[in-house]
Amino acid sequence: MDLQTAELRINDLRSLLNQYGYEYYVLDMPTVPDAEYDRLMKELLELETTFPELITSDSPSVRVGGKILDVFEKVEHRTPMLSLGNAFNEQDLKDFDRRVRQAVGDNVSYVCELKIDGLAVSLRYENGLFIQGATRGDGTIGEDITANLKTIKSIPLRLRENATLEVRGEAYMPKKSFEALNKAKEERGEELAANPRNAAAGSLRQLDPKIAASRNLDVFLYGIGGGTINAASHSEGLDYLDQLGFKTNKERRKCPTINEVIEYVNSWGDKRPHLPYEIDGIVIKVDSYEHQSKLGTTAKSPRWAIAYKFPAEEVVTTLLDIELSVGRTGVVTPTAILIPVKVAGTTVQRASLHNEDLIREKDIKIGDQVVVKKAGDIIPEVVNVLAEQRTGNERDFQMPTHCPECESELVRLEGEVALRCINPKCPAQIREGLIHFVSRDAMNIEGLGEKVISQLFAEKLISDVADIYKLTHDQLIALERMGEKSVTNLLKAIEASKGNSLEKLLFGLGIRHVGAKAAKTLAQSFDTMEKLAHAKKDDLLAINEIGDKMADSIVAFFDQEEAEELLRELASVGVNMEYKGAKPVSAEESNSIFAGKTVVLTGKLEQLSRNEAKEKIEALGGNVSGSVSKKTHLVIAGEDAGSKLAKAEELGIEVWDEEKLLIELNK
Repeated sequence: MDLQTAELRINDLRSLLNQYGYEYYVLDMPTVPDAEYDRLMKELLELETTFPELITSDSPSVRVGGKILDVFEKVEHRTPMLSLGNAFNEQDLKDFDRRVRQAVGDNVSYVCELKIDGLAVSLRYENGLFIQGATRGDGTIGEDITANLKTIKSIPLRLRENATLEVRGEAYMPKKSFEALNKAKEERGEELAANPRNAAAGSLRQLDPKIAASRNLDVFLYGIGGGTINAASHSEGLDYLDQLGFKTNKERRKCPTINEVIEYVNSWGDKRPHLPYEIDGIVIKVDSYEHQSKLGTTAKSPRWAIAYKFPAEEVVTTLLDIELSVGRTGVVTPTAILIPVKVAGTTVQRASLHNEDLIREKDIKIGDQVVVKKAGDIIPEVVNVLAEQRTGNERDFQMPTHCPECESELVRLEGEVALRCINPKCPAQIREGLIHFVSRDAMNIEGLGEKVISQLFAEKLISDVADIYKLTHDQLIALERMGEKSVTNLLKAIEASKGNSLEKLLFGLGIRHVGAKAAKTLAQSFDTMEKLAHAKKDDLLAINEIGDKMADSIVAFFDQEEAEELLRELASVGVNMEYKGAKPVSAEESNSIFAGKTVVLTGKLEQLSRNEAKEKIEALGGNVSGSVSKKTHLVIAGEDAGSKLAKAEELGIEVWDEEKLLIELNK
């Protein structure tokens, strides 16, 4: 077959496979047997192997999984992927409705959708072609998982129109796929996946797309994150997604009143278990885009949407024992060990008991029949005891007087409920402190998770955070489940972390009461670790956000000889001890046009990332907000600016483009 003939046949095959795939995976109305689809796919793969120059990024063949990735690149969302506020009962829904009507009037309607229990994703299309897919991440920065998302057969690689837009959805693992995955894991003697949501998230974060392809994931699209569309409401927007070839959830319903919303919510309480996928609630959105724009958002959530969470499922099981663990701050926490039981789709055999007072308050005994639920459908906890079912063989639990790890005497500090080990050399505290040090908000050393840290600590390869920077290739390669590539990547990540700005290190050190935000404030105020280490309590209290407890804790930390020695060691291996970010100034100190102004950033900036622009504006005395209101002084509008720009124009707020912003920043 010559090139021209092959190209014609390949185009025919792609057209057929796309049509059959849409009918099967989106419409759930297959028109040909699986064997026919497989035969056509096999022919396409053979032709593309023979004529690789004819392979395109939107070929159905990419769904079988491409090359293995080295790492996931970071992606900044053009518009933030906000989380939803929660409702737990009818009154919460009525309160939501009251707030909405107070803002936009009584002529409002809602769209109700099933809340799919999966992983939020964002898909970008240019001229109809799928070019990038990302995880939600922290809402501002996600990870590029395009290769893995292409393996989901219900995601169109090319749209039915040459549209340029960004859509949001939920990737999930159907119940059948989850059962098949765990069956295969069981046969291989591997640990079973906890639940479909975790399995879906894990599948999409595989560096080998072939693994993602084997998991048979699916997706429902639920909204439009950017682009120009011909729709005045959310319901019309979803209909438009259907026209483009996307898969949306057909169980949605438009409800003119909150009473109809409540009726819809209640109707799914009993039907929920019969769905072929997991849901954990109902999402309610104001339908009109104009109303959505008027309602706006808070820093974290849209005011025009809310998620009703189904009541936590409660089950009864036996409490076999109470186990104690010691955290990085020395707090000793009791945990219930249970006869394994299924709760909200996952098998639970441990549940939080929080502290000794709670055990006394609920009269919990070892051997009791207990009611267990998942708080927010996530964290298992013991609700209460079925005391009437006691046999007389149950035993009281006594909190120990000494630490279960180091045997130091436990103390209860004034005003605290928890028992605490105050031995700074307690192995459990050191291990937990190491895990905290490498975590994302601290030094962010990818590849050094809890299991690897515990392994290194058990092998006595690390005993404090400075030892992390002394690890060698030979030490790491000798560890179980550590291959050459893993070791190389880990050493690179450790080396890269040395360059972190001071606030990352400060937070990682685990100084009591110092969270990530306070760490940044301290780093900005003192510039270097040395200046902070020599700061007096009054120097610390002079900073608005630092109170008595935190100031005392900071001074006490730096007064320790062990802390002084640790910082010397960290500096000697090249860990940065200085603040690298922009220095904020007060509105009074700044001569900038931004001083004292509230600024909103919207749309995609070409030359600056959203975070860079935010830091530069704040460094000049401005305040960057996430939503437009009457208090907003200025809106910076980049490409694909949406509802925030419209609201700014409606309120008569000054609007700049990026070019004007850069001119003012560089003055």
